[in-house]
Amino acid sequence: MPRRSPLGAVSALASGGLLLSGCAVVDNLERFSDDEQEQQQEEQEQAPEPEFPYVKQGRTFLDTGNDVLREYGIERLESTDEYMVLDAYMTILEPLSGSNTSLSAPPRLVDPESGLVYERIYNEEMERSYGSYFEEDDSKFPIHEGSPRKIRRYFPPVPEDVDTLTFTGKGMGAMSGIPVDHVDEITELPEPNAHEYINSFNWNTDDVPEGADVHYPHDEPPADHGVEPLSLEQFVDSEVASTTRDGNEETIALNADVMFEFDESELTDEAEEVVQQAAESIKANLASDVEEITIVGHTDGKGGDDYNQTLSEERAETVEELLADDLGSEFTLTTEGRGSEEPVAEEGGSDDEEARAQNRRVEFSYEINDSGGESEDAGDVGLDAAQRHVAAPAEFNEDDGEVHESVTKEDVRLDVYPLTRDGAYLIGTVVFRNTTEDPVEPELGGADAKIPGGPDQYSEGTLGGFVLSEPDSDVVRHVAQVKVGEEEYEGFAEEVHELQPGEDYRTIAIFSAPPQDVSEMTLHAGEFGEIEGVPIR
Repeated sequence: MPRRSPLGAVSALASGGLLLSGCAVVDNLERFSDDEQEQQQEEQEQAPEPEFPYVKQGRTFLDTGNDVLREYGIERLESTDEYMVLDAYMTILEPLSGSNTSLSAPPRLVDPESGLVYERIYNEEMERSYGSYFEEDDSKFPIHEGSPRKIRRYFPPVPEDVDTLTFTGKGMGAMSGIPVDHVDEITELPEPNAHEYINSFNWNTDDVPEGADVHYPHDEPPADHGVEPLSLEQFVDSEVASTTRDGNEETIALNADVMFEFDESELTDEAEEVVQQAAESIKANLASDVEEITIVGHTDGKGGDDYNQTLSEERAETVEELLADDLGSEFTLTTEGRGSEEPVAEEGGSDDEEARAQNRRVEFSYEINDSGGESEDAGDVGLDAAQRHVAAPAEFNEDDGEVHESVTKEDVRLDVYPLTRDGAYLIGTVVFRNTTEDPVEPELGGADAKIPGGPDQYSEGTLGGFVLSEPDSDVVRHVAQVKVGEEEYEGFAEEVHELQPGEDYRTIAIFSAPPQDVSEMTLHAGEFGEIEGVPIR
């Protein structure tokens, strides 16, 4: 089950008052053609080179409802062999007082090509992230309304061949194209002076001179911090098969209704071509040292346990015979049947028929390569749902572009912006606006938001019901998940909380990217309905 994003903390003080592991995966690549690469290189050379700081503004959800507009500026991103450092500033642009805790997503740095997600290194003893602090045992900070508060945060190191990362969180949406400077030593910070200006007893900031830079003390994580990047899990579905990628493991599930007649284990006429496509996907994606592949049959919950077990075993064995012919003798294939023990969609609801169809499947899991391959055609072979399309990382964009379409449901308006192609992913940006004069808690992720028969894991959370589909394809792309524990996931989308009257709240969702020649997508926006022709930039 996905879990709620951990709450970032940021404290505020008005004058006189107290105050808030994964493995790199670049498999089955669809690369740019030579002409496309040359064109992109020319465009990048002609475009002005952005310079630090990289700046964006966004509204932050606070637990008090005093949601404020903030400016976030990234001033430096350096990586050594031990860790990566993000130096940034935060400026509160509106009046704020009292003690406030941020409900916005925590800062994350994402490698858009490998899908690795870098989160802050946490100081368990102090119960806060390593880096800047005001008081050692407190994650909260005084507020400097109208002037920047500078903060340093530590993350796991990135490989030396990673040149740019995408920043997400803090209510800023996505800030792509942030350059990484690989260094031997991290830039030293100025001596801390925060306690010269700010009273530790009441956190009063009246004594901070206008325009003064306030520098906080900070601590470094130990060299053996042991924190590894997380991986993005992707789920791509189609009529004949679905593919799940979790770190360096890939699972292809063939739709049993396409493969077999009802209650039968003999293959249909269409099944042979599907298995051949599956074999091509396996050969393109499989890690070089994998020699054994297990084929597992699954049924829905109808029928007795013994009957389902037997049927699942027989179907796995039938697929194994055909797959063995296509893969050749270099692999050892084994089969299992698990009956109805491992459903991926909940049966018995209003979408019972679709859920049962999703559970009737034959699947095989294997470790995938991390070399990426060099073939330009690598993305064109095998099952559509198993192809991975990787472009260049996106450049930094100061804004989200022009609104493509606005949809209003009851008291909430949804503004849909163009999608951004960023490496192997698409960044979907939407803005929620409360059109009333009272606070509104939007109804998101309900029964109407779920794609019929969709896996439960990808249908929960704020934007869990949001999916993308290609105009001329049956392939459906669900919001990517961050694997935060052994069986714990959270959707890579900003949480949406109570909306204050007349305010805009930006949120993003991350999806796997379609082929390079796809220039627009259809967004299934849960209870807001279907928005067609969303352009990709």
